[in-house]
Amino acid sequence: MKILVAEPMAAAGIAQLRAQPGWEVVVSNPKEYAPHLADCDVLFVRSAVKVTKDVLAQAPKLKVIGRAGVGVDNVDLPAATAAGVLVMNTPGGNAVSVAEHTLALMLAMARSIPQANASTKSGKWEKKKLMGRELRGKTLGVLGLGSIGREVVLRARAFEMRILANDPFVSSQTAAHLNVELAGLETVLAESDYLTLHTALTPDTRNLINRETIARMKKGVRIVNCARGELIDPEALREAVESGQVAGAALDVFTPEPPPEGFPLLALDQVVATPHIAGSTEEAQEIVGVRIVEQVVEYLNHGVAVNAVNMPALSPEQFRSVGPYLALAERLGNFASYIAAGHPKAIRLTYFGRIAEMSTTLIRSAGVAGVLNRSLSQKANLVNAMPIAAQRGIATAERHESRLSVRDTIQLELETDTGVTSVEGAVVLDKPRLLQVDGIYCEVALAGHLTFMKNQDVPGVIGHVGTVLGRNGVNIANFSLGREEREPAAGQPLTALAIVATDGIVPETVLAQLREHPAVKIARTVEFSA
Repeated sequence: MKILVAEPMAAAGIAQLRAQPGWEVVVSNPKEYAPHLADCDVLFVRSAVKVTKDVLAQAPKLKVIGRAGVGVDNVDLPAATAAGVLVMNTPGGNAVSVAEHTLALMLAMARSIPQANASTKSGKWEKKKLMGRELRGKTLGVLGLGSIGREVVLRARAFEMRILANDPFVSSQTAAHLNVELAGLETVLAESDYLTLHTALTPDTRNLINRETIARMKKGVRIVNCARGELIDPEALREAVESGQVAGAALDVFTPEPPPEGFPLLALDQVVATPHIAGSTEEAQEIVGVRIVEQVVEYLNHGVAVNAVNMPALSPEQFRSVGPYLALAERLGNFASYIAAGHPKAIRLTYFGRIAEMSTTLIRSAGVAGVLNRSLSQKANLVNAMPIAAQRGIATAERHESRLSVRDTIQLELETDTGVTSVEGAVVLDKPRLLQVDGIYCEVALAGHLTFMKNQDVPGVIGHVGTVLGRNGVNIANFSLGREEREPAAGQPLTALAIVATDGIVPETVLAQLREHPAVKIARTVEFSA
């Protein structure tokens, strides 16, 4: 077996590779690795080598790509999956380094360390001007309790800070174990003296820090971003710093990188900037180099895939039996994650008909991944969905009901701290299709752009929906309706559902207009990428 190391990696990791019997290890570099692709079985990269479709075409024997680090933007995941190549990364390997950098930036702002350094070196002695503040007793808001956010919490507790956290995919039990207060985004924004970002970049979090959210923050807040530059609207932050609404900002990430000459934020004394070095420590690079080797060795020797970021190749027999239901379960989970409220506690799947007689491990993992993937930067899939759920304190269960039925269906229940959302679906003409929500029949294809509504079954709602969407230039592709199947009590209208498929995304401003009707209780978008 030939192992190609295309970028510098920890010596201990390379030594472990060379210790494997029968393995030929070739250590190369980003400029000279290509000639070795033709007969290599494993490719190790960091961030310089771009594993494109063309690169994969040059490596017909390739089985595994090991990314020594977190991000896999330099790997064409769809092409790797199509080629049957398993891709692994090392999430959390640099978590301590990023967390320490986060605290360092907080201290730099609290004690004006960059300004004090520049002032002292210029021959000044400005003790009174550079009066600082303690972190002790201040409220720290943590947006995102993944591996990095948790390490920040552990270290911030040593400074005797009050810690608020917001993460829609962390259970209350996990938060209690970390000794943090889980709170809504509005509460975290309003009460934090320091706000640190450790959330994934998703459509929901892009430009999360904007004019509107900044206006809802405590005056004098200080913001730290060691996650992704796209989480912050830079112009809105500049305005807020200049007005004093934001007392300071510390940024390790930017959009684009490096920031262009004359980038306005960098001209402000209240802004501390570092060149995306939060995870760049000798210890972190050693950890991820050794860890990715351990993962690949375990997979090749024992078939156990840890931290896989794409679906492993399945045999034709497996695809024929469970393939259609993998897509169904994943989309049911994704749909439930959009329409449910609260922090997840449990995900339960029930299989009816012939599905109940199958091995459903992969189907369960697909459903769990569908729930998780709405807000995770680490892609959940058939291999890693269950460990991610366990890490976040989310219980999982499955049940098999071999009932006689016209259709073979999957029911997925997402339990949160506010209630249970139930969705059921089937495969119709080889496509995943929703059949009912919370026991109310409402059939629609699980694809494209959907708007989910729950309302009282009273006259005028359907007309209101058509009027609002038409007024805003939103074209309706399909309109599915359903309501409770029971006799209505006097003065108590039935609950009804409407799921509207549209040609494009329905923006939040239009959803707000839909909710203006007194009978409409919920109006949310559900987006499927393909």
